[in-house]
Amino acid sequence: MLPRWHILLGFLFSLLVYIIFPQISLINLSLVFLSSFLIDFDHYLVAVIKTKNISLFNAFAYFKKLDKEEQLRRKKGIKQRGPLMIFHTIEFHILILLAAIFITPLFYAILTGMIFHSLLDIIDLRSREYLYHREFILLKAF
Repeated sequence: MLPRWHILLGFLFSLLVYIIFPQISLINLSLVFLSSFLIDFDHYLVAVIKTKNISLFNAFAYFKKLDKEEQLRRKKGIKQRGPLMIFHTIEFHILILLAAIFITPLFYAILTGMIFHSLLDIIDLRSREYLYHREFILLKAF
């Protein structure tokens, strides 16, 4: 899913959270919103590592190229995993949960946005029959 959709849907989700929980602080609401799309920073990190270029536009181009390559492989019947997106793994989500429990409850808001983002990714990947493409469990990646 493209970042613009995560931003838009994250904003709508944040509005829904505010409607359901009007007492939520602006800080927590902002954290839900920001984490609903900033979790994709791992995509940028992968692109920087692979291309050795820090340009955000280059990162978009890198993933556009990867997507085209994946489409060609799929036409040949080849299903191959994409790069590991560390922030999208269940272990990273658990790490954020532990931070919420032991460090500060603000991490609950971050976890909420991250879970929403991951659910959107799963729905999107499933609808495009790309679910095999992403590893959601770090231990299975190795």
